[in-house]
Amino acid sequence: MTKAAPRPAPWWQGAVVYQIYPRSFCDSDGDGVGDLKGIASKFDYISSLGVEAIWLSPIHPSPNRDFGYDVADFDAVAPEMGTLETFDALIAEAHRRGLKVIMDEVLSHTSDLHPWFQESLKSREGDKADWYVWADPREDGTPPNNWLSVFGGPAWSYHPARRQYYFHKFLKQQPKLNLYNPDARKAALDVLRFWLDRGVDGFRLDVANSYLHDAALRDNPAVPMAERTAHHWGHAPNLQRRTRDSNLPENREVLDEIRALVDRYGDRFVFGEFSEEPGLLGHFAGRDHGLHTGYTFTFLEDRSFRPRVFADHYAFLGAIDGLWPCVTMSNHDVPRTVTRYGRSLEANPALARLALALLMTLKGTVLLYQGEERGLPDGPIERHQIRDPVGELYFPFSKGRDPCRTPMPWVSGKPNLGFSYGEPWLPVAPAHGPLAAASQERDQASTLHFTRGLVTLRRAHPVLRMGEIRMLEASDQVLAFERVSAPSRALCVFNLSRSPAITTCVPNSLAPILEIGAVTRAGEQLNLGPLSAIILEGGAWEA
Repeated sequence: MTKAAPRPAPWWQGAVVYQIYPRSFCDSDGDGVGDLKGIASKFDYISSLGVEAIWLSPIHPSPNRDFGYDVADFDAVAPEMGTLETFDALIAEAHRRGLKVIMDEVLSHTSDLHPWFQESLKSREGDKADWYVWADPREDGTPPNNWLSVFGGPAWSYHPARRQYYFHKFLKQQPKLNLYNPDARKAALDVLRFWLDRGVDGFRLDVANSYLHDAALRDNPAVPMAERTAHHWGHAPNLQRRTRDSNLPENREVLDEIRALVDRYGDRFVFGEFSEEPGLLGHFAGRDHGLHTGYTFTFLEDRSFRPRVFADHYAFLGAIDGLWPCVTMSNHDVPRTVTRYGRSLEANPALARLALALLMTLKGTVLLYQGEERGLPDGPIERHQIRDPVGELYFPFSKGRDPCRTPMPWVSGKPNLGFSYGEPWLPVAPAHGPLAAASQERDQASTLHFTRGLVTLRRAHPVLRMGEIRMLEASDQVLAFERVSAPSRALCVFNLSRSPAITTCVPNSLAPILEIGAVTRAGEQLNLGPLSAIILEGGAWEA
């Protein structure tokens, strides 16, 4: 009997997905806000990176209290970004170029200006009365439990129209949908159907761990005092275990429904953001349940760049049966990679390239945030320039997320570095001028050209794209791992420190395919300069 050929892997496994924060990517009409035509105008640039897909942060109409993550209309495009026809044209052009398009959808909550909420707050008896999470105040008028908002203060706001509190995990202007309600859940799934029918290739789901809440509204337990770290003390909500306001095991039933819907459309991709309780990742995503994959904040929040962080996370991932990883080091919610690891607003090409090489050689679907391909650091933000509610809450201790969202630099000699001919919604970072796309395009030694080479290398060596991963060393300085896919084997060795290092895990049978920084080899010993790496491949691999 002839053995059936194995099914090809889905396109998203091992793919590089380029995240675009539309407001800050490129402005085509001078209003200072990036838009869909601006994105389309940069398709040559995006295609030149060699990425397989783009992920668009929210593009729906929004009052922009949380800049698109407070949706007022799920079935439309924000006027400042374009129209449905503009979006259809963008999809068509992306597909013509072989690029997939992934949308960012926020199904856990809406804007308080969304018609659903406006109807829900009118009456306790209306058709949408139970579409949001409402609760009576306690006798003394205080909220029904101790849940805390991610953006500070209680996660409950009182509304006299119903004489009740409503739950909001984030801003008070972001009321939480009650996805226990079958009609509300159907409406949320219909949002995905609407965009799938328009040809999108998948979704990134915001806070996909928070669709369901504890129906009994029990308090979140406290993090025990002995377990509290700087992470917990840095933000009051982190002092609670977020196990009742979100992260319920039952949350998976919604994810299963979403997965079934997306899979009915064929070769599509849905992944989620899973924060707060990373241990639930394997429950919420996998080969046959939940979403296709998802990412945690393990790397996004790390500031140490220590080898053990990466080794421990892959040990955790390796214990989850059937999960294909999703790997990222930066996005619109955290300081950029070179700023976080370098603790500076200065450019650091050596650090940028080392982090990019590590990102591109780890197992998983890669999420690459706009500007990381050029090594952009965060932009400086002054008090009067803050737009982000997190910055409003903690300035100057924290400037929030605005510094990683400053506009993309395109041409150093143009006003606003070519992002817009109008006043940008966030200030352009002057230090980004030398890192503009046009400048790096002319410099063959630039981080931009280096990134293109990395993506090309990843495609040319399938073991780096699809191979299994096994950690070999995680010292104070050196991270070493192998990627294996019969008959190939690749060895990836990184010195993540600012001091020279030595390792002896290099068989003579392997030949280098990439070197970064100062690396010398003496037999099976490697001498690694600060922030250096070597990738080697060769030899048949035996299981």
